[in-house]
Amino acid sequence: MRVLGVDPAAAGPTGYGIVESDGRRCRVLYYGALKVAAGRRKNSEGAALERVHALLCRLIEDFSPDAMAVESVFTALNMRTALRLAEVRGVVLLAAAQHNLGVHSYAPREVKASVAGHGHADKRQMQMMVRALLSMNETPEPADAADALAVALCHLQTEQVRRRFGLPGPNVLAKPRARSAQAGSTTILI
Repeated sequence: MRVLGVDPAAAGPTGYGIVESDGRRCRVLYYGALKVAAGRRKNSEGAALERVHALLCRLIEDFSPDAMAVESVFTALNMRTALRLAEVRGVVLLAAAQHNLGVHSYAPREVKASVAGHGHADKRQMQMMVRALLSMNETPEPADAADALAVALCHLQTEQVRRRFGLPGPNVLAKPRARSAQAGSTTILI
């Protein structure tokens, strides 16, 4: 299984990493971080979003991942940062949808717990654990790239557990209970 991990960022670099697993071992295929120059961002508000979208489309086309794993929006951010991060995350989801690629979201603490063993690991601990788990010769830099690799590893571990124990896929929902219709309410499915 091949996973494209993405660590979207509001102002800093957006990390990305491609990890492949044969079920026993994981190996890194490609990783990095995209930082859009402040001057370019200042000239056009959509420049950073356009660059992230183009990069992800190219990665999807070049590496043909089976899934995309994305770090979810951290809720303790201030409103302005959260909105910028949501814009970047939207572009990430758009690139996946345009290539019919399934997306799986993981909370930052969930990623840290999966990779480092506890949900409060710092950036350096995450970098060292990613290096060890992927048998890398050097520590992945920048930290945003290591975070993206960690998100991909989190997804691979989650999928391995799901398959080993025969758990339903993430898109399988519990059977809803019958509800009485309320007057004046309408549900539209698109």
